Parts: sequence; structure tokens; C-alpha cells
Amino acid sequence: MDRRSFLLSTGGLALSQLLVGCDNKNQTKLSIQLLKNSIPSQVVDKFSQALQPKAQLKFAPVDQIQNLYQQLQRWQEQPKTNDKQAWTRWIPFINSQTTTVVDLVSLGDYWLKSAIEQKLIQPLQDTEVKQLKYWSNLDERWRQLVTRNDQGNLDPQGKVWAAPYRWGSTVIVYDRHKFQELGWQPQDWSDLWRDGLRSQISLLDNSREVIGLVLKKLGKSYNTENLDTVPNLEKELQTLNQQVKFYSSNTYLEPLVTGDTWLAVGWSSDVLPLLSRYPQLNVVIPSSGTAIWADLWVRPTKASNNDISSKWIDFCWQPEIAKQITAKTRTNSPIFPDIAKTDISEPIRSLLQTNHQLFTKSEFLLPLPTTTVKQYESLFTKIKTS
Repeated sequence: MDRRSFLLSTGGLALSQLLVGCDNKNQTKLSIQLLKNSIPSQVVDKFSQALQPKAQLKFAPVDQIQNLYQQLQRWQEQPKTNDKQAWTRWIPFINSQTTTVVDLVSLGDYWLKSAIEQKLIQPLQDTEVKQLKYWSNLDERWRQLVTRNDQGNLDPQGKVWAAPYRWGSTVIVYDRHKFQELGWQPQDWSDLWRDGLRSQISLLDNSREVIGLVLKKLGKSYNTENLDTVPNLEKELQTLNQQVKFYSSNTYLEPLVTGDTWLAVGWSSDVLPLLSRYPQLNVVIPSSGTAIWADLWVRPTKASNNDISSKWIDFCWQPEIAKQITAKTRTNSPIFPDIAKTDISEPIRSLLQTNHQLFTKSEFLLPLPTTTVKQYESLFTKIKTS
């Protein structure tokens, strides 16, 4: 799964890299690769100011979660420095690659299972978790999400492999002017089947998201393991497919902005930054619940465990800092800070607050058995080509 925006949000950490602190060889260092725009630069500044003793910080934003995952793979596979042939040092492209393993990396929850299976990351130490001041403040579902066995599956007896720092959901975004003509406004997944929307919808090109929303409409779970047990699932998918103009996980919002479609289903991190620029758009979180995604801090396998990286994880959970991450990146925090009217303008504020209310109705896209994944993909391909 790849979440990325075709129109970048503002206020996030969007520089090629951000260095804070003097280059002192004796100074403690913290190096982080993170998803672009997922942490405001002001938060990094505050962390630097609060650190005692002072440290040198290096934050390097990366455009896509997939690129961060691939970087984890390269670190795991990279040969020792002295194994490299001397001539490679003179090739600019090779020389520019990041060979030094960083302390922490952003990773989406969707990638967590495979990162654990491939031994790309290491679990947080038990003593480290116990020392995290805000760990106990997290909703139990967050602790369950990142507590897994060595196969990457949820396990209450497993280890803690990651720390969530922001999250969002799959939402419905639509052109309010078009729906004024229809005389109604979308509120839930079932509205996607209503008259007047034939060939007016764009959906994510993702089997778990599309089949999942149909399952949710039918009162089932996004994580249903045997689709054959769900009556009318294929029929519902076929009917929905008639409403769809196209499927895309990258360019589903452009046609909505230009008026070529009336409604899209997409990720809140892509959608919410557009609202201030395109007032004709309105967003709703389906009332029956939706899919949730999360961005996590993980530690690469070859990284050394240092105290400052634990401090950073805990810092992101401080209520005032979590509020800043929420306000600047237009996403939710796993600790649900109170949002005042002066913190975030409407309609984004009410959407983020509504997310809290719908949290219990919504679901993470959890790992499924390989046979089940193939079942989802096969059915989705069949529907799209029918």
C-alpha cells in the first residue's frame, strides 16, 4: 500500500534534510529518516531545545513510505564498507546513497509484518518500553497493533516492534455542488450505490480497501478471512463497479478537483490538505466505520539503541506536541489531544474530532493469510475487468 499526495501539504518537515545542533564529535547524535510532511519542523526545534545534554539531530524526509521500506532492505543487505571495490567511491550515484544506518525510521503499519519477517527492524527493549512515560496513555488498540510475534502477527505475548505517532483513515470526499443537484449528501458507504452516481466515482486501486468497504457496508470486518462466507459480496462489488469511473491510488483526486468525477474514496492524509484550497470539496468519515492507517517509528536491525531515540518517541506523545503534529500535518495523534477552536480551523477540526468518536467502529488492515490475500486480489481483478 502506498499513501502519497499529488498536492503536498504545508507546515511539515519538507526540507531535503534538517540538521539541528553543532557538529561536535563528542556530542550525542540522533539520525531519523521520516515520511515527508509527517513531522513539523517546529516540533524538531522544540525537541532540540528541550534536550539536556544537547545533541546533534539529523532528520531526513523521504517522499514515500515504500522508499523508506526499501531503505530498510538496503541496510540489511549492504556489504561491509571495506568489501566495496575502491572504484565505486568515484561514482556519484553510488557515493550519494545512504550507507549509515539511522536510529529510527517512519514506517506504515501495513508494512510492519513484512519488516519483522525479513528482520529489517528490531523490537524495542522491554526496559525501554517501561520507561516511556506515555506508553500507558495509548489506547489498548495501539498497544495491540505493535505487539507482535517474530512472524509479524498480533500476539499479546509478543514484543513491541514500533511506536505509533500519527494516524488517519479512509474517507469519502465529494463535490458539494454536484450533490446539491442530487438533493442529498454522502454519509456512509451505502451511499456509493445510490442512483445518480453511475461512472462518477474514483476508488483506490487496492483490493483490501475496496472489498473492505463493501464488507463494512454488509456489516462485516475489513479483515474477513474467507470471502466465500459473505453472501452477495460479489454481486455488491459488481454493482459498485458500475458506479466507478476509474481506480487509482495516486491520481484519484485530480478528476474530482477538475469536475470530471463527483466523489472519491481516499486517504485522509491526501484529502484534508486540499480543503482550504478547494472549498467545493467536502469530506465525511463513513458513519459505520472505516479503515485506519498509522505511521510508526521503527528501529532498523543494525541500529544501536540509544537513550535519545527513546526520548524522541516519548516526546511525540506529549499532549502539546501531539496537538502540534495534528494541527500541522492534519492527522490524528494516538493519544487524542484536546483540539480547541484556535488550534485547527473548520472543517478539519470537526473531522479530526469525529475520527476519535468513530475510532472504535473502525479497523486497522491487519495481516491476512497468503491464501486470503490471493482471494482478495483475484476477486478484485475479476470485478475490475468485468
